[in-house]
Amino acid sequence: MTDVERQGVDPRMSQVVVFGDLIWLSGQCGTAFDSTANQARDALEKIERYLSEAGSEKSRILSTAIWLTDISDYDAVNEVWDAWIPAGCAPARSCGETKIGGEGYSVEIICVAAKSA
Repeated sequence: MTDVERQGVDPRMSQVVVFGDLIWLSGQCGTAFDSTANQARDALEKIERYLSEAGSEKSRILSTAIWLTDISDYDAVNEVWDAWIPAGCAPARSCGETKIGGEGYSVEIICVAAKSA
């Protein structure tokens, strides 16, 4: 039986859960009250770091959900995303508008990735 590995655990959640060859990341946000583009950059930097610590990289992301507090920020986030994701490695992705937990946050990014070979 494969064990479940949890990283960055606190009483409410784990930042990373690894099961077999799959890695789930909790929602990542940037610095509250910063611009949405800067929050997206910060969140993607965290994702890259967590994936590396779990044995993967951004080219191995399988699925991503992006939540925005204001869908009018869609183009700004896409500009950051397009510069970050390697060509030919775009995952299945969704993007929607919702309230995000915590005051001052305008974007949250969640992803699932495969471990590197």
